[in-house]
Amino acid sequence: MAKYMLEILALVAILAFCGLFLYTSSTMEGAEFAGSDNVGSGLIAELSGKPLDSFVPLIPQYEPPSGEIEACLFALQAALGGIFVGGVFGYWLGQKKSLTETKVN
Repeated sequence: MAKYMLEILALVAILAFCGLFLYTSSTMEGAEFAGSDNVGSGLIAELSGKPLDSFVPLIPQYEPPSGEIEACLFALQAALGGIFVGGVFGYWLGQKKSLTETKVN
């Protein structure tokens, strides 16, 4: 039992966090999840008195034709990022392992 104490503690903490999140999100009426870009842009427009539509970016942003394509592009981005991070960590571990093997020989 003491061998897996940290794993059990981590699992309890994750479950408590998920339960707290679900409880608070279900009890808040009229709450919508919005990104920090939307909230920040709204506050800046409110303080400056200029409407949000008055801003035109120098490089137009690509808008996919449907939500499914947007989700697919996001998943592809996450997968490529995971492969990159895994490759970097694998390279570091390989370097460390080869370094310890050369010290032993």
